[in-house]
Amino acid sequence: MAVIEVEGLVKRYGALTAVDGLDLSVARGETLALLGPNGAGKTTTVECLEGYRRPDEGRVRVLGLDPIADARELSPRIGLMLQEGGLYPHVRPAEILHTFAAFHDDPEDPDALLTSLGLDDVRDARYRSLSGGQKQRLALALALVGRPEVLFLDEPTAGLDPVARRTTWELLAERTRGGTTILLTTHLLDEAAAVADRVAIIDRGRLRLLGTPAELTAGGDGSVTVRIDPTPDAAMLAARLAAHLGVEVRPEAGDRLRIAALATPTLLTALAGFLTAHGGDLADLRASGRTLEEVYLRLVDDPELQRSTAVVA
Repeated sequence: MAVIEVEGLVKRYGALTAVDGLDLSVARGETLALLGPNGAGKTTTVECLEGYRRPDEGRVRVLGLDPIADARELSPRIGLMLQEGGLYPHVRPAEILHTFAAFHDDPEDPDALLTSLGLDDVRDARYRSLSGGQKQRLALALALVGRPEVLFLDEPTAGLDPVARRTTWELLAERTRGGTTILLTTHLLDEAAAVADRVAIIDRGRLRLLGTPAELTAGGDGSVTVRIDPTPDAAMLAARLAAHLGVEVRPEAGDRLRIAALATPTLLTALAGFLTAHGGDLADLRASGRTLEEVYLRLVDDPELQRSTAVVA
């Protein structure tokens, strides 16, 4: 049985259809990242799953329960992290986390959570004095303290520095290994690629793509980025290299050239021949396929793709 089930979900606000026949499921211990532009229906979908909104059509279930009809039974089993914490400005992290822990039969150690999220130094500070990143980490601690079976996370690392983001990702991975199911919404595509088992891209209330990060980024033309030392005029070098390779080459920042082709043995042999003929040294080479960002932008910017639904198994 799926832990999270969404079947034919429709939610309207007057004449606006925010969610239009959405189907999704999330298995136990899985992390699903929900992506989409502003107004795509992400927040409405999550709010229906949390019991804050009543669907106009369709069916949603969390742990087999109706989020509204079974709210009393479901609430202790889920954790919520919202973008706006909404905490009283004079409260202190340690006291609010201990208070939340007291609501649960088997909570995590609040002090250990403060430590793992790097909040020891501000445990007794007023909430209003915390930085945006510290407030974000406290919101995550409040979501985790009850050992939830399901976590709903809204932009969990927004405003965090790179080290704090990495710590958060590791903490979430630890929870999923223990069987926790996570549904997160994010605008950070690198985050979705790093932490999600599957990614769902929705737009205009409909599911457009669904699959693992590897499935969604498979194929494409790929590219090779090189830096040649010494670097003469970049535009001239790009033109000469393009003529030699027979593919598009364009200058980029940092004296790099992007070659619009896959790093096949044939291409690399031709590149080596060019360097030999022109007396240059290869200072750096990076090869890549298409990124999740490229897939996302192409999908939301292409009217033809928006008229169809392509689901990756």
